[in-house]
Amino acid sequence: MKQHKRGLLLVNLGSPASPLNKDVKAYLKEFLSDQHVVELPRWFWQPLLNGVILPTRTWRSATFYRHMWRKDGSPLVSYTKQMCRKVQLRLPDWDVQYAMTYGQPHIEQQLHLMKNAGDDRIVVLPLFPQYTKSTHGGIIQQVKASGIETLIIRHFYDETQYQKLLAHQIDECYQKKDYDSVIFSYHGIPTSMIKHGDPYLKECRETTAAVTKFLKLPHERVKMAFQSKFGPMPWLKPYLKNTLMQLAAMGKRNVLIVTPSFVEDCLETIEENNVQNYQTFRASGGKVFDAVPPMNASDSFCDFLADISVDHLKRTEGNGSGERP
Repeated sequence: MKQHKRGLLLVNLGSPASPLNKDVKAYLKEFLSDQHVVELPRWFWQPLLNGVILPTRTWRSATFYRHMWRKDGSPLVSYTKQMCRKVQLRLPDWDVQYAMTYGQPHIEQQLHLMKNAGDDRIVVLPLFPQYTKSTHGGIIQQVKASGIETLIIRHFYDETQYQKLLAHQIDECYQKKDYDSVIFSYHGIPTSMIKHGDPYLKECRETTAAVTKFLKLPHERVKMAFQSKFGPMPWLKPYLKNTLMQLAAMGKRNVLIVTPSFVEDCLETIEENNVQNYQTFRASGGKVFDAVPPMNASDSFCDFLADISVDHLKRTEGNGSGERP
């Protein structure tokens, strides 16, 4: 007889199976074919993706992945696995698993395995503090396609425990040097998504404001920007690269970057920031370019993941709600 228990599925974006061109191409094709990510009509986008984007972008992305690849694989996958193990230790009566929106293990597959193992109430926790259709849309679609009832936690940027944790990390790093500016750099999305009602910009602004209240550093030094722009369409501004160049031109040559969109090191934090944006800042006259490390499966963050899962399940049990308000 199956033993019924609570389940928790941590969901991250995903990663290529290896930094080889063929695996990077397969990953990019799956990722960029998701209409939650690229909203252009398929008849227009697919020929462009297959004929231009993938042939030109694959080798470049593969080079970046090779630079950051570790003995245990992709940092994003490695840290997600560590989070899963640590949260499982904190929730011994739960079944804690992880899945990826793109790549393996697949969300639907994991949910069915959990259900077959006897999990009678499953919490799905996307590892993205702010909600946006481009990250959560694919997750929600795959969860619904499984046919399994779940509680989906849509965001956690507004949790005081998370805000204090992020503020503590920033303060710890800020004390080490004399910084002119602290830049909250979020992953950008096309401005068209905001016009269509996506709450991401609002949630990013609220994250910055809430975390800043807990910071011990001078609040006037906090700035906000967006990174990782892709394609010719306008994305959320100000762009991080432009902000870095402007700060250097103004004589503000010591900056500290914090990336609240990312809970683990990945291509955007390791390659884009620590290499490309660092080089841009230095070439513009900047001197010190440091970054606050992401949560990276820290004990305190794994405590938070366990706490929020238990808390939100308690809030919804008995009322039939399948999604956090």
